[in-house]
Amino acid sequence: MRIIVCVKQVPDTNEVKIDPETGTMIRAGVPSILNPDDKNALEQALLLKDEAGAHVTVLTMGPPQAAETLKECLAMGADDAVLLSDRAFAGSDTWATSNALAAAVRKLGGFDLILTGRQAIDGDTAQVGPQLAERLDIAQITYAQSLEIDADTVRCQRLLEDGYEIVETKTPALITAIKELNRPRYMSIRGIYDAFGENANIKVWGVADLGIDASQVGLKASPTSVNRSFSPPPKPKGKKMLDGTVDEMAGALAAELKRLHVI
Repeated sequence: MRIIVCVKQVPDTNEVKIDPETGTMIRAGVPSILNPDDKNALEQALLLKDEAGAHVTVLTMGPPQAAETLKECLAMGADDAVLLSDRAFAGSDTWATSNALAAAVRKLGGFDLILTGRQAIDGDTAQVGPQLAERLDIAQITYAQSLEIDADTVRCQRLLEDGYEIVETKTPALITAIKELNRPRYMSIRGIYDAFGENANIKVWGVADLGIDASQVGLKASPTSVNRSFSPPPKPKGKKMLDGTVDEMAGALAAELKRLHVI
């Protein structure tokens, strides 16, 4: 079985700050991490590898430093990795990103399963996985909280707001993972030694390697535009009522809540 796992290096959202003047993300000094849902997708691929001897390739698109995320994936147990890195990719929205990823998947050749995270924590669109499946003309199951494979049949529990549904499809297929699917493993000592050494198995491809026109990727190929990004203003300090008797403070509180139309 051949499995491709699409991952993304994202800023740690606990450290994200927005420049109030430009509305853009301040990346300086912000640590990057492997997108959490993508880690669940990778873990599922590694579980299938443990069970059936699958070959796992991780694929990402980003700047050169995204190779560090791929090394983490290799240290967890992936077999090889591909980094799509080219200035032509800069500014790609989900539409342009799925164009590049689809071209890379075709270049990699045959596969049985593509696993991705449900969504990235920096954009929260949940669009790239489904768009990739559409470009490759394969079946897709999103929001998978369990996954079983029997020969060429994939069976998943697909999480809904009020329960789940069981969905089956034939391979090749694309599955998007959620955190309920599994518990990702840690990197192994041997894996860290191999992945972060000089012989890390990472291929770097640009637009020319994918055989697509530069007009299909990047900012100019992206129909999505973000008008403004901003952090919500901090909540003001609460008002303390400490004067008077308990009854007087309760009355003052009730009067204030009525003024604010809470009651």
